[in-house]
Amino acid sequence: MKERFFFMSKVAVVFWSATGNTETMANCVAEGANGTIVPCGEMNAAKLAEFDAVAFGCPAMGAEQLEESEFEPMFSDLEGSLNGKKIALFGSYGWGDGQWMHDWVERAQGDGAQVLNGEGLICNEAPDEDVQAACRKLGADLAAW
Repeated sequence: MKERFFFMSKVAVVFWSATGNTETMANCVAEGANGTIVPCGEMNAAKLAEFDAVAFGCPAMGAEQLEESEFEPMFSDLEGSLNGKKIALFGSYGWGDGQWMHDWVERAQGDGAQVLNGEGLICNEAPDEDVQAACRKLGADLAAW
């Protein structure tokens, strides 16, 4: 019998959620990746280095932007540390067309991050079963990448 070994990356899932929609997505991503949830207030460059890959989740806020008081400062602090890092981006929104995610992907790639599939996973309002399954797949894909 041939033994097969598969390397699974050590994955962090870092998110911010106000309504619970992005939190539901984060829990599904973590489940799919067999990852570790890290509160956004605890993520920094030293912590980032402990993980092979990171899934970042944040809903669209205001004029389609990242949440400004906790998530944006944390993500800004990581810029410069994302070069070469494998990441996935996800989040929910209630208005607009998802431009905030396109902007976020470009921002992360501009900092040298490798964004899974070159795009983020978005959900309008509460994640249904299909979105939850897509989040689990995103996590599994990130861990296997």
